[in-house]
Amino acid sequence: MSNPLVQAFFVGRAAAEVINERMEGAFTDALSELGKLDAELKEHMRSFTTEVMERAERSSEAAGTGSGGYSTPASGTGQSSPEPLDVQAMIDELRAEIAVLRTELQRHRSGSV
Repeated sequence: MSNPLVQAFFVGRAAAEVINERMEGAFTDALSELGKLDAELKEHMRSFTTEVMERAERSSEAAGTGSGGYSTPASGTGQSSPEPLDVQAMIDELRAEIAVLRTELQRHRSGSV
């Protein structure tokens, strides 16, 4: 490569390829972390709900009323409905963000940044 212009072209091309690969890796890692966060949030919500229901059951039994009053909120009295809606809204927002990020990545790959 005696021509400096040709050499500059190949150096620029190699630099662009390396940058592109690293950006794809970072983007993939970010999506992976986002998926992990989503799974952890679901597990924490499930754990929280289970613990609340167990404590309510114990309190009910200690008061001598049995479990009749605490098994129905999950079936739709309205006490537990705001939480699933919030979780679903969060999932919808995360999916929308993923869609935007995918679109940006496709635009970047096609070179129309």
